[in-house]
Amino acid sequence: MRDEPGTRDRIVRSAARLFLTRSYTSVGIADVCAAADVHKGSFYHFFPAKADLGRAVIDLHAGEFERQLELRSGPARDAAGELLAVAVAVAHIQEGFERRFGRIVGCPFGNLAAELATIDPELGGHIAGVFGRWQERLAGACRRAAAAGVLRPGTDPDELAHAILAQTQGLILLAKVRASPAGEIGAGLRAMIAGYLTEPEGRP
Repeated sequence: MRDEPGTRDRIVRSAARLFLTRSYTSVGIADVCAAADVHKGSFYHFFPAKADLGRAVIDLHAGEFERQLELRSGPARDAAGELLAVAVAVAHIQEGFERRFGRIVGCPFGNLAAELATIDPELGGHIAGVFGRWQERLAGACRRAAAAGVLRPGTDPDELAHAILAQTQGLILLAKVRASPAGEIGAGLRAMIAGYLTEPEGRP
């Protein structure tokens, strides 16, 4: 096929938009093909089954979140700033969704996890792997913050990483059901993380 990389990417990005604004189960292959302007033959060339497309969409979102974290928590960032950069990355993504869709559409991972964990164990496991990698990355940042002495005494880095992940998901879900502005997500997450820091004032 000609333009295979471009065609595949168009299918994945079209599906990502549909899954966010509707749901995985409500979107059919015909919907994705129409949105991506491809024939079903092209779809099946890249994705033998809808679940294969689901994994590709999850990986697309995971890659974007990793890029945002890298942009905001580079080597020049201090230990506290690295943690607070998580809130900035989450806010950037959620505010982008809000501008694009005119409302909070939720977390791509949280939405799919809630929908698929009990009906598609394989896809649910793929999402769990993304959460696991995210939590381990957070734990690494929390351990560096503890070693630098910027976490409040008695704070367990691994428990804090789990709490940040859970708080992120909770804030996004509440903003979605309350139709709150996306800015509240980043502000709430920053406040939560700052509460565990010894000197949160003046941090980026």
